[in-house]
Amino acid sequence: MPVITILTETELRQLVPLDIAAVDCVEAAFRALDTGNVVMPPVLSMAIPEFNGEVDVKTAYVPGIDSFALKVSPGFFDNPAIGLPSTSGLMILFSARTGMLQSMLLDNGYLTDIRTAAAGAVAARHLAREDAHTAAILGAGTQARFQLQALCLVRPITQARVWARNPAAAHSFAAEQSQVLGIPVAAHDTAQTAVSGADVIITTTPATKPLLTAGWLAPGQHITAMGSDQHTKAELDPACLTRADLYVPDRLSQTRTMGELRTAIAAGLLANDTTFPELGAIVAGSAPGRTHPDQITIADLTGTGIQDTAIATHARSRAKAAGIGTEFES
Repeated sequence: MPVITILTETELRQLVPLDIAAVDCVEAAFRALDTGNVVMPPVLSMAIPEFNGEVDVKTAYVPGIDSFALKVSPGFFDNPAIGLPSTSGLMILFSARTGMLQSMLLDNGYLTDIRTAAAGAVAARHLAREDAHTAAILGAGTQARFQLQALCLVRPITQARVWARNPAAAHSFAAEQSQVLGIPVAAHDTAQTAVSGADVIITTTPATKPLLTAGWLAPGQHITAMGSDQHTKAELDPACLTRADLYVPDRLSQTRTMGELRTAIAAGLLANDTTFPELGAIVAGSAPGRTHPDQITIADLTGTGIQDTAIATHARSRAKAAGIGTEFES
């Protein structure tokens, strides 16, 4: 009978830190996406407006990876007020050859956080200036922390700024990340002062109205927008996309309906059939990334099933090597 492995959040946190290996495995999945052989259906998304909640289901088959993941990811954004995290969920791993269940990853959203931050690092690795040293983070939650830490893995960041709607959260973030990263992190009272002069700007919120204005952008900046993963969300002024020299979606079909591109199309600034090179094409080298230090670049990350399959198989591989997890026969 098939052996199924259960991995808990505690075990997964031990097995899968946010490190270069995590970034590399997600980058490889984006590279595979450019081959055209990946099978990745549209995101199944359900809103629960009564409780400010949403649930996304994502999956992908990636040739060359022996398994595929099915990820269920709830986000309930009023939870912190009652002492619960905003995100939870799990990943289920199946054999790509037989379809048999291999592993249940009870991560409570941890692996989603890691693969999302890793995608931000991939975007910065290919789109931010190599000498980028100042980061601005809009938002002060869990993903804001991971995004800054991931950015520091791929760019020589020496200082950071943070802005959040809750000033106390921004100050707490700044104090904590200064200690964690060993660099000065300063809380700012406005988003505009936080991003002014920053080399890399990362937006990490569930905002439904833009936080970043096109007029604030300056030559040489890179922006990673990762909060707009529903058709109701938007973090960037739509004019940011026409202000940019290079706009890069993680999956063009997704960003047209749930990313920052959606709002630019709705504002009449871009046609619905306008094409852009996807992040996978830039990783694979079939499309150019940043070609000049003065370019303004934007990565629009809505989250893809390839990231879930990549990080889940990475976790299972590490668990097998370490002999970690609870096994049982089905």
